Order: sequence, then C-alpha cells, then structure tokens
Amino acid sequence: MGGVGTNAAEGPAGSAFAQRPEVDDLGTMLRTIQDRFAPGTLIAVMVFDLPLLDQVERAGGHAARLECEVNFANLLRSVAAERLADCDLILSGEAGRSEMAVVLFREHRDARFYRQEIPGFEQVLSRKLEREADKLFYPHVKKAPPVDMGYAVVLRNPKLGAGSQIRAVLEEARDDARLNGRVSARKRRRRFHELILDRRVYSVYEPIVEVDTNVVHAYEALARGPEGTEFQAPIAMFQEAERQGLVFELDCLCRAAGLAGAIDFPAGSKLFLNVLPSAIHDPDFRSGRLIRTLEKCRLSPQDVVFEVSEQQSIRDFEAFREMRDYYRKLGFSFALDDTGSGYAGLEALLEISPEYIKVDRAFVSGVDEDAVRQDLLRALRSVADKTGAKIIGEGLDTLEELAMLEELGIDYGQGWLFGHPHPLRAIER
Repeated sequence: MGGVGTNAAEGPAGSAFAQRPEVDDLGTMLRTIQDRFAPGTLIAVMVFDLPLLDQVERAGGHAARLECEVNFANLLRSVAAERLADCDLILSGEAGRSEMAVVLFREHRDARFYRQEIPGFEQVLSRKLEREADKLFYPHVKKAPPVDMGYAVVLRNPKLGAGSQIRAVLEEARDDARLNGRVSARKRRRRFHELILDRRVYSVYEPIVEVDTNVVHAYEALARGPEGTEFQAPIAMFQEAERQGLVFELDCLCRAAGLAGAIDFPAGSKLFLNVLPSAIHDPDFRSGRLIRTLEKCRLSPQDVVFEVSEQQSIRDFEAFREMRDYYRKLGFSFALDDTGSGYAGLEALLEISPEYIKVDRAFVSGVDEDAVRQDLLRALRSVADKTGAKIIGEGLDTLEELAMLEELGIDYGQGWLFGHPHPLRAIER
C-alpha cells in the first residue's frame, strides 16, 4: 500500500501525489496503518485541525465539505511531493472530527527524518497555507482562519499492540496541534491588541463617480491595517476583532482613521464613512466632539454619509433606528451597502430609508451582457425613485458596465474602473 487511496499514480520521488477526486478517511484506514506498522518501523503522524470544515458543511452542505477536503489534500500532496522522500497516506478525519492527517512510514530509525524532513515540510506548508488557504475553501468562506497543525512520531514496540500505539500517536499529534493553536492564538491576540493600542489603522479612499458626467461625487473611506501583516485587509481585522471581543474598539478606530485621513478633503465631495450601530456609544462620535472633528477637515454633517451594511442593519432594527434618528437630526445622511447580497434588502430599505442605495458588485459585474441583472437594476431603480434614494453601482471594472449603468439610469458608480483606493495624503508611519 504505497499510495494515497488505492489507485494513486506514482509522482515525484516514487510517491503518489496525483490530483485525486476523493480522500480516504482515517477511520477506514486504521486497519491498514496497523498492518503496516511492523517491528523495526516508525510512524509519523501530522494532524491538521480544520473546524472550518464544519462551517463549510453548515453553509454549503456535505458536498461542499468534501470539495474542500479534496482541495486541502491536493495541497498537502503538492508540498509533500517537493519536501518528503515518501508520503504514504493523506486522509480525512475520523467520523465526528474536522481534521486531516498525513501518515508517514519509515523502515528504520532516521534522526534526519525527525529533525529535518518533518519540520521542513511543516514550514513550507505553513507558508503555502498563508498564501492559498482562501482558495481551498472558496467560495464557501471569504477569509480562511489559520490552520493549526501538529505532529508526533512513534517507534514500534513489540511489547505493545500496534493499535494502541497508533491511537496514542494520533492523540499526541492532536494535542500538539491544539497546543500550537493556542500558542499561535496567543501571539495573534497580542499582535492585535498592539494594533488597537498603537492605533495602527489608516484609511484609503475610493471615488464614487457620477455615471453620466464621470465627475467625482464622493470618496468612501476604507480601513486598512498595517501593511504586510495578517491584519492588513479589513475583513481579517474584523474577524480577529470578533474573536477577541474588540469589534467596538476596532470600529471606533476605523472611523477615527477615516476622518483623520480626510484632512484637506476635496471641496464639494462627500465622505462615505462605514459605521456600526454601536457608533452612537462612542464619546468621540457624539455631537459636540464629532462636529469639532469634522470642522478640522472643513466638513459639515451634510458632507458626510454614514454607510451601513444590509446584513448589519437587519440584525437589530431598534439599535439602527436609534442611531439613524440621532445622526439624521444632526444633518448626516445614510447609505445602505451590499444591497442584494442578503435576504432582507427590501425590509432594510423600508426601515432605514437611506439617501443612497449601494448595489452589490454581484449585480453589477457583467451587467452589460446580462439581461437578468439589467432587469433587477431597473426594478431597484423604480424602488429608489419612490423613496427618493440615489443608486450606486459597486464593483465597476469596465467601460461597458459603466455605459449600461448610464442606460439604466443608475446615478453613481464605484470600482477599480476609476482607480484603486489610495490615501488622500502621505501616511504618517
């Protein structure tokens, strides 16, 4: 049994790393592992803790889970083909366990294998996972969390049953993965706390353009974390903030960065600022302090649009109603973001009555070639006309899409067609 599964083709270094459509599971293969664990051999087990598979299955079903398992197994095979002299088994977890395992057999006691091969494989795989983990779980997960891994080695002891030793080495590898996960989480938690305490968040600004004139109408402030870190992307920052219970603190920091970067804001343009309902509890975002901050940017409340997401707005209408009423009395406007990406967009439209409706890029991308998308935008245009709202089409990439938005009567467009987001001034490091 020298390959992955039962019919694997030979790959580099005589091992089996063909792209296969299935992955054997650990429970089924335990007997095979036990039979191969003869006197004089050793077994190394690497375990990858993947609770994300449960999330994928809940969202997309069992077929989606199997697809992600195959993607992960193929990544393991590709790295193993480069780094290991032999890799006999790549397996999904036993029933009830969201994990994957690599099982390696050696005919002799090889210290180099323990000191160099396994750690080298682990290091290369870690780097590759950092770059490619999102692809493995796409489209079921937007941003994959770090994968915890651990390993253990056992020498065959004829005094003990092979099954007992295999069970013990599996648990040791799982314990190692859990320990590595806790250590990694502690380091990540500390790095994130430093980000919050050092206020290492800045904003870049993306133009929102009038479709018929191509004149810039507004700029949306988009938060960014420290460049070159795992927290550079806003989704990564907010996912970590959710895990650490620091969403309020991060939201305050992002709003402050959006205003701080808007010093000398282009005259006549509006500033779109992403907010959560909890913004009303931020002392720096109450009337007096907020107005003084805007004055430094030569902005008034009438120049600022608070952007709220459809998903956030439907979670707690009461909280949003309180925030909406408070800030509208001060003169601020509202934009509903990601319209169409959730299940209650019309309810949110009626509840918030936004001045702007931002249409999710899924309805804008390729709209020039898709009659269904065109009909959907016409319908939304009709709703907006009745409520007095203006529509912003997000994710514009081509001139053809822009021309179609103009034909459909859409007011504004936003996307890389008009340039990538950038700071309005040099970032202070």
